[in-house]
Amino acid sequence: MVCLAQTPFYFITARCVRRAFLCGQDHVSGKCYEHRRGWIEARLRALSSLFTIEVCAYAIMSNHYHLVVRLNSDDASRWSTDEVLNRWTSLFRGSLLIQRYLAGESLSAAELQTVDDTVSVYRQRLTSLSWFMKCLNEPIARRANAEDQCTGHFWEARFHSRALISNA
Repeated sequence: MVCLAQTPFYFITARCVRRAFLCGQDHVSGKCYEHRRGWIEARLRALSSLFTIEVCAYAIMSNHYHLVVRLNSDDASRWSTDEVLNRWTSLFRGSLLIQRYLAGESLSAAELQTVDDTVSVYRQRLTSLSWFMKCLNEPIARRANAEDQCTGHFWEARFHSRALISNA
């Protein structure tokens, strides 16, 4: 549960399944998975530039990772329609209507209203910890499964989060 009224800071963990390696050296098989650390670091950089979520600290271990993030949901309210759409379409293709809007095509009033409604949804998603984690974990899982030549779950669970509340 996320409650910005209490704190904007959260501690996040995600763990691999089936003795899968996230990074490091598997001494049983002799395989090195250290290159996957770069996958996660690059993805964190990309996502933190698109979402209103700041990565304060991270640690990538052999079968799990830790993140400390700060949620800045107010930032999204200052974004223009085009900025929201450009951020979202950096991650996802967007509907045909959104593609037409971004291409500068003339749209009817009803279509423009649909664009505005869609922007509201995207704006909310770009502030969401759940969407951030989905956009982080899913591509890593797909790449790792392809590399490991297997299918199925790569992550043990969705992710775990805990509020970091200061008593100071």
